[in-house]
This record gives sequence, structure tokens and C-alpha cells, in this order.
Amino acid sequence: QVQLVESGGGLVQPGGSLRLSCAASGSIFRIGDMGWYRQAPGKQRDLVATISSGGMTNYADSLKGRFTISRDSAKNTVYLQMDKMEPEDTAVYYCNADVRATGRTIYYSYWGQGTQVTVSS
Repeated sequence: QVQLVESGGGLVQPGGSLRLSCAASGSIFRIGDMGWYRQAPGKQRDLVATISSGGMTNYADSLKGRFTISRDSAKNTVYLQMDKMEPEDTAVYYCNADVRATGRTIYYSYWGQGTQVTVSS
């Protein structure tokens, strides 16, 4: 069993910053790509950013320059630093990780429960 637990969401004013964390735990043999997605009310879940086990990053074009993804492989944790935040960033943010569990030979995609981020004055 593998769990992803997000933290760091909340209310922030426009122009402010927020840092999200997501820690993976359980019977983990290896973690591949990790990433963040978000879903605003009434909209589909969209990619925010991903990071490979080797540190290669990929961002949604509209978020380049404001959001930064990073990971600490020793802690099985991925982070999302969000700067210059805008009301349009309001959404539930979900962590995702491709995990090879102990005793398994393939990777499965796991999701966190989501954390609410609200940008408002």
C-alpha cells in the first residue's frame, strides 16, 4: 500500500506565495515521475508540473516562471513553490507519483487526496 499526503494549501493574497509538499509513504521500492495537477470548480484536472527521478522538469506553459517543482528523493517528497499567485490559481491541487511498490515489477500511478488553494484578497 502506498499513500501520498499533501500539505501546505490555504488562503493567500494575490501576488503572494505558497509552498505545497507531498510525501509518499508505504511499501515503496522506487518512485519514478512525480507531479502536481490542479482542478478548479467545474473544470477538468490539468497538469501543473512534473519532475522525473533524474530531476527533469515539465511545466504547463501558462505557469512557467511562477511555479517551481522540486523533489527530495531521500524523503520521497515533491514540492511545488508557487509565486506571484493569481486568483485564477484557485483550485484543488493534487499530487501524483508513479510508484513501484515492494514486490511488484511495474509502476502504478497514485494520487493524493488534494489540498485546497485559494487566492483572494
